[in-house]
Amino acid sequence: MPDEQTDHKRLIEAALFMSPNAMSISEISSATGIASPGAIERMVNELISEYEQRDTALKIMSISGKFMFSLKDQYIAKVSSLATGPDISRGALRILAYIGKNEQVLQSELVKYFGTSTYDYIKELTDKEFIQSAKYKRSKRICTTPKFKEYFSV
Repeated sequence: MPDEQTDHKRLIEAALFMSPNAMSISEISSATGIASPGAIERMVNELISEYEQRDTALKIMSISGKFMFSLKDQYIAKVSSLATGPDISRGALRILAYIGKNEQVLQSELVKYFGTSTYDYIKELTDKEFIQSAKYKRSKRICTTPKFKEYFSV
């Protein structure tokens, strides 16, 4: 029978595996019921080391203080066609690429460059939590979210 620490580590591993998004220490705590942030962080770091040493295609990676399962680089290109992505329209994807390249872009600039359909695409991207906006003078300043960075590994 596994000891409590091994059981907790397996529980953390299961939570990371099941989560579609990267998880913070507090999210892991909520999902697993493990109260000690320090213990969670220590066990996550142990899991990261274990996966680095294993002969497996998987790894646990850290993105902006959050953790998630991913594939080791040498396997990504070979199986990436199997991954399903979020349904993002072609126009929204073009605008998202522009925003990603030009952080802190003004909505008025996007409308000038891409046309009035930009408003619909901005709503779509905001609903999918890839961008966020803040009022700036008579326009809005738009930037990417942590979800964008995690999802696109930027």
